[in-house]
Amino acid sequence: MYSAMIIDDEKAVHTVLRKVVDWKKFGIAEPLSVRNGKEALALLREKAADILFVDMNMPEMDGSAFLIEASREFPRSKFIVVSGYDDFRYAKAAIQANAIDYILKPIVPAEINSVIQKAVLLLRQDAAPREEEDSTTLFSASELPAVIKQFLDCHLAEDITLDSLGSRFCFTKEYLSKLFKRTYGSGIYEYLLKIRMEKAKELLSGSSLQIQQIAQETGYNDSNYFSKAFKAYTTLSPKEYRQQSAQTL
Repeated sequence: MYSAMIIDDEKAVHTVLRKVVDWKKFGIAEPLSVRNGKEALALLREKAADILFVDMNMPEMDGSAFLIEASREFPRSKFIVVSGYDDFRYAKAAIQANAIDYILKPIVPAEINSVIQKAVLLLRQDAAPREEEDSTTLFSASELPAVIKQFLDCHLAEDITLDSLGSRFCFTKEYLSKLFKRTYGSGIYEYLLKIRMEKAKELLSGSSLQIQQIAQETGYNDSNYFSKAFKAYTTLSPKEYRQQSAQTL
C-alpha cells in the first residue's frame, strides 16, 4: 500500500482531501497530516511518504523551501502542489522540484483524483521490473488489464487511441487489446464506449449541462458525432433520453 502526506496550514484542506479521495481505491493508506514544511521534513525522515500534497504559503517553512529540500532527500516521492496562489514564482519552484502537477484551490474532486491516478501510475512505473513481451514494459502482464481499465475510467474525457495506450504502457496495441479482452470479455474500445455512454446518461438525467458540454465531458469534440454514437448505443437521441428521464422522475 502506498503512503501519503498532506502538508497545509489550513485544516479545511485536510478535511476536503480526506473526503473527496477514495484512498483505498488507489491503494493508498489514510494520509498523514502536518501543518508546514518543517514538520513535514521531520516526519518524512521517520516515515517516508510516496505521495505528498504541498501547499505553497505556509508558516515556518513554505512550500518552495520544502520542495527544494524534500525533492533532494526523497527523489522517489511524488509531489502534488495544491495552492491558492496562481503565482509564477511558486509554479517555477514546483517545476524545479519535479512536482507532477500544480492544482489551484478550491479543490475540484475530479481534478485531484486524476492527478492521484497519475502519481500512482508513476510509482508503479518506478517499482515494476521491466519485462519483455512484444516490447519493453513498465508493468507485468498480470497488472496491465486492471491498470488500463483504471486509466480509462479516470480519463474517459480525453482523446484515447490504441496507439496512445501502446505508447503509454510500452506494449503493442495488438497485445494490449488481446490481453484486455481476455480479462474483461470486451475490447478496449467497447469498454471505453460503454463508460462514456453511461457517463453521458448520468449527465443527461442528473444535470442541466448542454449537449455540447456533455459531449466534451465524455470524450467527443463533435456534438453531432456524440449524438449519433449515443443514439446507436441507446436507440434514443440525447434530447429524447433527457426528456424521457425527466418524465420518470
